[in-house]
Amino acid sequence: MTAMTPGSNLPLNAVSVTVDVAAPVRLDVSGLLLAADGKVRSDADFIFYNQPSGPGVSHRSGGGSAPDSITVDTGALPPGIERIVVTASPDAAGQSFQGIEPTATVRDAATGTVIATFTPPRLGAETALVVVEVYQRGGVWKVRAVGQGYANGLAGIATDFGVSVDEEPAAAAAPAAPAAPPVPPAPPAPPVSHPVSPWLGGPAPAAPAAAPLGAGKVNLDKGRVSLQKNQTVSLVKGGRPLLSQVKMGLGWEPAFRGADIDLDASVIAYGPQRNHIDSCYFGKLSILGGAIKHSGDNLTGEGAGDDEVIVVDLGRIPAEATGLVFTVNSFSGQKFTEVAKAYCRLVDAASGEELVRFDLTGAEPQTGVMMAKLIKQFSGEWEMTAMGDFVKSRTVRGMVKPASQAL
Repeated sequence: MTAMTPGSNLPLNAVSVTVDVAAPVRLDVSGLLLAADGKVRSDADFIFYNQPSGPGVSHRSGGGSAPDSITVDTGALPPGIERIVVTASPDAAGQSFQGIEPTATVRDAATGTVIATFTPPRLGAETALVVVEVYQRGGVWKVRAVGQGYANGLAGIATDFGVSVDEEPAAAAAPAAPAAPPVPPAPPAPPVSHPVSPWLGGPAPAAPAAAPLGAGKVNLDKGRVSLQKNQTVSLVKGGRPLLSQVKMGLGWEPAFRGADIDLDASVIAYGPQRNHIDSCYFGKLSILGGAIKHSGDNLTGEGAGDDEVIVVDLGRIPAEATGLVFTVNSFSGQKFTEVAKAYCRLVDAASGEELVRFDLTGAEPQTGVMMAKLIKQFSGEWEMTAMGDFVKSRTVRGMVKPASQAL
């Protein structure tokens, strides 16, 4: 096994190799097949969790319990493909790599033997990386340690390699570390249209002041954490993952005096491949063998305190459930512009202590909102991310697909 440094390369004796990319947080890992001009040929050359297989390249999701990986079968690559770049970005939108440096492990896909490892050094504001690349030189396939960082997320990487992102202006890449040797100039390839997806992350939000993520992972050691949209907190206290029973309380008030507002809180459970396992809501008050339970329906939103409560026993969540998305819907069709003071909060069920709170500060004229998600990391702890993303859906059934895409 070889520990690689930026720019170093090794010849590959294996025809097929797997690249695992691990970090203390969940990552989105992807692969791009590049031709001689350094560009993708079409969206079929863009391999990620929503398009997990392509010609000679495949993606495997670790689901938070193991690293995501890209496998390259050099013998099955189409003619004209000379390079496959493996990229990574933190799953939490806008989070940088500072303090959470990833490690790529290159293995022989047939035997599992470790060929090389690479940890990019001196990372800071980068929100996406080209970690390693598998490339052909003089008829020999090799692997090179790259570590090129981008401050404008995976959308910047996509743009750099010829993928255009709908609904987002094309941004120039902002390399933050030495890049691989430049590709000889060639006529620009036509851009590949690809809609905004969780892989690309969308425009990176400004870092909120309440719980900055750039200085390392925020946890519960200093008491209650107040989140802003897209911020993440690790449910770790005193160095140990929180695996006790917690309550997710969701509350709201009518925006207009005297008006009732009937909203329904739910939680949707997903597996490692973002596959829907089950949904807990007013019509199904217990799922996952009782590990998740719902308090029942609140028809008005009147009164102080939580309107609906979902109890989650983190220690009893089965291994196949690695993602939970908490949603609120207006079955009667009232819009969230008619709602005031909507929030969600995570409470220790044993002590009643409020651990994490997210106040929804903006509203859109929609009938559904994804409030927060809990993701189980491969290291065992759970992380909570504030979402606040609105969806046109009056029922939890209509939230299953958009919530899966947001994991």
